[in-house]
Amino acid sequence: MAAPAQERPDVRISTPTGKWILLTTVLGSSMAMLDSTVVNVALPRIGRDLDASLADLQWTVNAYMLTLAGLILLGGSLGDRFGRRKVFVIGVVWFAAASLLCGLAPSGGVLIAARALQGVGGALLTPGSLALIQASFHPDDRARAVGLWSGFGGVGAAVGPFLGGWLVDGPGWRWVFLLNIPVALVCAPIALRHVPESADGQTHKGFDVLGAALGALSLALVTYALIEARSGSVLVVVTAVLGVAAGVAFVYVEKRRPDPMMPLDIFASRQFTAVNLVTLCVYAAFAGFFFLTALQLQVVAGYSALQAGTALLPTTALMLLFSARSGELAQRIGPRIPLTVGPLLCAAGMLLMLRVGPDASYVVDVLPAMLVMGAGMVTLVAPLTATVLASVATARAGLASGINNAAARAAGLIAVAALPLLAGMGPDAYRSADAFDAAFRRAMPLCAGILVVGAALAFTTVRRLAPDCRRPECRTHGCVTAPPLEPQRAASGPLIPPGPTASGAGPAA
Repeated sequence: MAAPAQERPDVRISTPTGKWILLTTVLGSSMAMLDSTVVNVALPRIGRDLDASLADLQWTVNAYMLTLAGLILLGGSLGDRFGRRKVFVIGVVWFAAASLLCGLAPSGGVLIAARALQGVGGALLTPGSLALIQASFHPDDRARAVGLWSGFGGVGAAVGPFLGGWLVDGPGWRWVFLLNIPVALVCAPIALRHVPESADGQTHKGFDVLGAALGALSLALVTYALIEARSGSVLVVVTAVLGVAAGVAFVYVEKRRPDPMMPLDIFASRQFTAVNLVTLCVYAAFAGFFFLTALQLQVVAGYSALQAGTALLPTTALMLLFSARSGELAQRIGPRIPLTVGPLLCAAGMLLMLRVGPDASYVVDVLPAMLVMGAGMVTLVAPLTATVLASVATARAGLASGINNAAARAAGLIAVAALPLLAGMGPDAYRSADAFDAAFRRAMPLCAGILVVGAALAFTTVRRLAPDCRRPECRTHGCVTAPPLEPQRAASGPLIPPGPTASGAGPAA
């Protein structure tokens, strides 16, 4: 039985229990965060070792994003109902078990299935890490705890590609996944011994399992249709139609359910709808860029996995160092300018990547593009989160953040599926430097164009925020796959852990 909800959490950050809670949540969220960033660096080696096609590599990335994006909103509700610590520990153990399957996978098909299972574990532990902090710490220490947690998480995100490259070139790509096992062996026992349980089961009457299933099914079918569209078969057409139908059914179910996972009336806010459209554009371009760039640096430029991972460091390092200051600037001048200029800077960085070809110089060709890209991400990510939170009622800020995060992940999922098709990549394109380089040069302008559309949307729709609106709790951000998630604040009173209307609270870094 889950323990009753704590009326007033009283753990202080200076106590041993407070330090154990911070360690546990940082370790747990880092597992999911690292896997979402380091796998791209390992793709060429995975393809060679498992004789995988480009479609297999796309699914290696997308299988994880699919289940994570489809179930992350549900994951927070499960923790609230059955116990946040319990569901968090289940997520950690599940993630580690799936990581073991990934590390031992004898074929591309097994690896893809294991990655999908990894995403399920990520959907359980990702919301739980921040929810445990919100439910455990005394209100006077909560902001500092969230700051430390997001800061350490940001460091993990910055180190991720470098660590992934070192593992691929050293022990091998399988250790990218196997590394999660010792982390889980440390994290789960600490959580069970030192982290207090909390739940809020009396306020939740049910779970929108049907909505979550339809949303994930729609994404899966559409993704399959895009990845396999090169074949032009009848099955692809049928799958695409079924994917759209599942999406329509998802909207119908969410509209009719009394306690939906994603209440559609939240989109009555025009600014919230507009900012989510900007999010779709921005994170679709980001996902496509980082997926293809990791391959371009290794397949075409001849970089090792370690060199490719190190080449990506400037973007996350800049976000880690300056995301908080960017948020403060946006509070003074408003979000419209940052949300317009940021995507344009990122577009310029992507176009600069067109200089990267065979034997490209890192200092002359790669670094300028990464610095411009990082500057753009610094400029837009924090204001994007602040605008999402300010676009809805304070009591629904956690829900708004969860929807925005899920939208970003879904956009990345579709982009990784569609971009190789739009760029004309064949199933074996990554095996030929000339073929991949030609397709990469077609893909980067497409990504830049999507960002320009996002900038135009922001310029025409985003307005200055009210001075008393909700501000982000998580100010340090270093993850390139999704915007930071936020807990829910009651209309008046202290912060409260996310429930069904705020599920999805997770790591900001």
